[in-house]
Amino acid sequence: MDEISWIFFGVAGFSAGLLLAYIFRAKLAANKLKIADMDAARIIEVAERSAETLLKESELEAKDRLLKMKSDFDAETRETRSELKNQERRIVRKIEGFDKKQESLESREKETLNREKQLDLRESELHNNETKCADQMLEQKKQLEKISGLTSEQAKDLLIHAMENEARHEGARLIKRIESESKELADKNAKKILATAIQRYSGDFVAERTVSVVPLPSDEMKGRIIGREGRNIRALEAATGIDLIIDDTPEAVILSGFNPVRREVARLSLLKLIADGRIHPARIEDIVKSVTEEVDLTIKEAGEQATFDVGVHGINPELIKVLGRLKFRTSYAQNVLQHSIEVGFLCGIMASELGLNTKLAKRMGLLHDIGKAIDHEVEGPHAVIGSNLAKKYGESSKVVQAIAAHHEDVPPNSVYDFLVQAADGLSGARPGARKELLENYVKRLEDLEEIATSFKGVSNSYAIQAGRELRVIVEGENISDEEAVFLSRDIVKKIEETLTFPGQIKVVVIRETRAIEFANK
Repeated sequence: MDEISWIFFGVAGFSAGLLLAYIFRAKLAANKLKIADMDAARIIEVAERSAETLLKESELEAKDRLLKMKSDFDAETRETRSELKNQERRIVRKIEGFDKKQESLESREKETLNREKQLDLRESELHNNETKCADQMLEQKKQLEKISGLTSEQAKDLLIHAMENEARHEGARLIKRIESESKELADKNAKKILATAIQRYSGDFVAERTVSVVPLPSDEMKGRIIGREGRNIRALEAATGIDLIIDDTPEAVILSGFNPVRREVARLSLLKLIADGRIHPARIEDIVKSVTEEVDLTIKEAGEQATFDVGVHGINPELIKVLGRLKFRTSYAQNVLQHSIEVGFLCGIMASELGLNTKLAKRMGLLHDIGKAIDHEVEGPHAVIGSNLAKKYGESSKVVQAIAAHHEDVPPNSVYDFLVQAADGLSGARPGARKELLENYVKRLEDLEEIATSFKGVSNSYAIQAGRELRVIVEGENISDEEAVFLSRDIVKKIEETLTFPGQIKVVVIRETRAIEFANK
């Protein structure tokens, strides 16, 4: 066989193989399709059975729910019906109660009408009786006027006068009893608080004094201070605003002026000029300018130190400078800045004992005499000046009120006002705090005794304890115990209106009854 034949047989064999493979694959696909149809039919059958089962279960569940809802609805309906029946019963009972109340009100209304008629009858009877009584009283009054020989107006005046005297005596007794009871309790508590405050605060026994006399190394220095034709002393007085008094006082120059700060500037300037030895107008101006700056710095530091010592913060810087000026101000030889610090401490201690705001009380006490720093420049009482100054620099209304009321230039209206007054009295009245000239001291004692003896019924009066207590002896036959109470009040009022004094003055009215008999033989 040739090569072509072999190729032909090869192609025919390959074609037959492909045909056989195709037929086999077709039969295999037909079998798979048949199997798939059978599986699909089985799945469909299972699905139909499941659907029927689910449908039946759903129907059963729906029936169960329907039955349950029906039973719940029946139960709710029964409860609602029961509640409605109960409400119906309550409404019926209320209606019955209203009916009974209405019947009761109607019966009461009838009774009220009957009583009104009876009252009208009684009122008319009373009116007739009042008319008869008035006529009888008028007749009796006329008869009494004839018998007594007095008119009704005169009798009224006598009766009113007698009742007024009786009421006055009764009022005096009541006042005396209430005062004695309240004083016992108040004095006990007040003494406890004041004693605690005094014990807890320790101040200097003798306060600082401002010096107004400058010592000189020799009398020759007086001529140098005066200068040629007085030019040096004129320049110094013009620069400081203080008068220099150069007299026969040996080795001393007296500085006179109302402004304590300027007086301090003049004192320090004069001391520096004396130490330097060069005294002429140009040098005086330089020294005064330098000392003024130093004193301003000292004033600022003194005010800041005072606020720091007392523990008061938030004060306006300008007000602190004014406070520092009190370092050079005195009252009865007591340094006012030291006095203000003492009052601040005492106010704080007493406030803490009373359960009040300690910081507010300290602030009031520290600033209470702030007006004394400028009272030589502004007209009016230093308490009012200080209150206006505190208000200007943003202090609270309570602080302003306490400053204004500490000498009662305005009426006190809070417990803080009385605390400041008490602390001010404590600081000024303690031994060694203040000094007075002998002439002023004696004159005040004489004035106290003169005021007491000016009242009717006073036999003698004695000012004791350095003028802090006034004993008044009254005539027992002319002044009763009740009138003694009013007499002490009147004397105190006149002392407050007439005299100026530090601290407080105690007035004691003493009345005694003496029975005297003589045995003769």
